[in-house]
Amino acid sequence: MDILNALVAFLNFVFVPGLAYGAQLALGALGATLIYGILRFSNFAHGDTMAFGTMAVILFTWAFQTAGITGGVLPTALLALPFGIAVTAAFLLLTDRVVYRYYRKVKAPPVILVIVSLGVMFIMNGLTRFIIGVEDIGFADGARFIISAGDFKTWTGLNEGLAVKATQGVTLGVAILAVAALFWFLQKTRTGKSMRAFADNEDLALLSGINPDKVVAVTWVIAAALATTAGTLYGLDKSFKAFTYFQLLMPIFAAAIVGGLGNPLGAIAGGFVIAFSEVMVTYAWKKVVTYLVPADMVPDALLQLMSTDYKFAVSFAILIIVLLFMPTGLFKGKSV
Repeated sequence: MDILNALVAFLNFVFVPGLAYGAQLALGALGATLIYGILRFSNFAHGDTMAFGTMAVILFTWAFQTAGITGGVLPTALLALPFGIAVTAAFLLLTDRVVYRYYRKVKAPPVILVIVSLGVMFIMNGLTRFIIGVEDIGFADGARFIISAGDFKTWTGLNEGLAVKATQGVTLGVAILAVAALFWFLQKTRTGKSMRAFADNEDLALLSGINPDKVVAVTWVIAAALATTAGTLYGLDKSFKAFTYFQLLMPIFAAAIVGGLGNPLGAIAGGFVIAFSEVMVTYAWKKVVTYLVPADMVPDALLQLMSTDYKFAVSFAILIIVLLFMPTGLFKGKSV
């Protein structure tokens, strides 16, 4: 048995990718759960908000690169991120003014807002594809690896190499900063406390003099920031393709519901639960098992429970199970 090589293989193909993917889903789920908790509807356009925001970041990244401005060892997209967030926030505020505000005024049922968000989703998806195209776009530059497999083998003398991509490190670093900034804002600032009060009891918050229009506007800006950051990190780690972000809507909402809709801590926990579930179910475990069993017991099969083509089925299955047995999620958010 070779436990160390098995551990490195596990870290390389399951733990590190799951950690990065979980951070991306957590940021996406935070935006979705914030809108649900404060504006009280499930925003089906959230995945395409991520796509729109990432598209804006890519366009600014290209502009910076053309001007000779780069991030050095870090991706240039990090320099473009604030500009992408600003464009996305402006678009969401405009959408709210033109579309959603009317339905809030007439106190339309949440299901109507969900249907309206589907219309917004199709418009944003079409707009994104029209502007930037439908092909895969790689926009990560800077250093490729924090640790390369070859260097790791040289340092340790192990047969198995551990590779940690720079984009995975950037994902974790940016996600930690974004979550810390969000929780500081919600807990320590007057506007953040107003948003929490509005989410807990809208009528009482209005009686206390809280400006609902300001709460709504700030919610959309924060949702734009989280969606653009999540989409950019996902695009840096994999690549950008507009339709991929539409598909991400399922694991993002699964993460939000598993953790507890309307609960920010739950969204983070749910993101990692969904990410690790997807990675572990779709990973071919033969390599890890080969290191752990005698040579004559090495299996011929890949030991893969499900093909990666069906990874979104994992989040769907978890979503169904949670809705059946724990509809308020792990952290007891609002019931769906």
